[in-house]
Amino acid sequence: MSSKSMRARCLTTCASLVLLSAFASKALAEPETVKGPAAEPECMVPWSADTKLFKFPAKKGPYRIALANGYIANTWRIQMIQTAKAYAAQPEVKAKLKEFKVVSTGEDVPAQISAINNFIDSGYDAIVVNAQNPTAFGPVIKRAKQAGVILVAFDNILATEDAINVNVDQKGLGELWAKWLVKNVPGGGKVLEVRGVAGTSVDTDRHNGLHTVLDGSGKKWQVTEVVGKWDDGVAQKATADAIATNGPFDAISGQGGDTGIVQAMLDAKHKMVPFGGETENGFRKFCATKASEGLKCSSAGTGPAQVAVAIKVALAALEGKTVPQSVKLPLAVVEDPNFKKDQDYFPAQSDNFFVGNSFPTCGINFTAQEIMGQSKENQ
Repeated sequence: MSSKSMRARCLTTCASLVLLSAFASKALAEPETVKGPAAEPECMVPWSADTKLFKFPAKKGPYRIALANGYIANTWRIQMIQTAKAYAAQPEVKAKLKEFKVVSTGEDVPAQISAINNFIDSGYDAIVVNAQNPTAFGPVIKRAKQAGVILVAFDNILATEDAINVNVDQKGLGELWAKWLVKNVPGGGKVLEVRGVAGTSVDTDRHNGLHTVLDGSGKKWQVTEVVGKWDDGVAQKATADAIATNGPFDAISGQGGDTGIVQAMLDAKHKMVPFGGETENGFRKFCATKASEGLKCSSAGTGPAQVAVAIKVALAALEGKTVPQSVKLPLAVVEDPNFKKDQDYFPAQSDNFFVGNSFPTCGINFTAQEIMGQSKENQ
């Protein structure tokens, strides 16, 4: 056999071995569907009785984990980034990490997909993502699965069973706020709905939950929708414009930026009305101090520490522990007249701080100092 023929045969054989290795890697990337319970059943609660439980092949640590965030221009997302860094810096977590990378790409969906692709190409073991769109990530989800990269979505989740989702019942949150308005505005009336970031699963689910209850209440509601992007400044301006054009309102529901919404009401000398909103410290300060003037609040949501639970789940999956495909987290809820100083709101802390930023069943608790000591920047 000529040297040229031998070289060709060797190349063919080597290529075959590479393909076999790739197929083996793909097979290893497939989680096994197993029976419960989850590794930490009080923390990693399956979304429903039908939720699958996964067991991935265990990898040897320490691990490289990335956070691919999208939108950053509001206080919840900033505190989320800070919380992720604070969690990664905790000694027991840091010992499991070779590298923790954070990238925020804004509202550009292709940019976020590109960031995830870059992490896959760079050989990261797991990627945690707050997705800008629930359905646009199909190809990159497939790439992650084929590469053996564990993908964990939280807050704004992914519409797939090929990623792990960690979230609260966002539609249920919209329903909770609506029930509060129905209870406290018994005759129906005009509602201002301040929405979040368009196209995200959280905004859609909360909106749908709100309208499911209002539409089914048997009462007449006239709803004005504006976009607040979960941001105090944007929500304040949107509210001021809505009051000037369609006000006054009998009730308000805000997905975020609620401190700004109340400030717009005060600036416009709008009456205080029942309000279903998020868990910002500034909003809760108003709820406590303006209740006697009519600001009857239901303050509910979930703190940015969702990201810490997502990282915890990613680590458990990498270690070969049993995890639910979809993890359901509890809501933090306080309603009038039960706002307690230095428990449910903190007068000495920033208005922008989200209260209830802990999940004790997961062993995740943060002080304001731990979080605020971190930066929001990419790393």
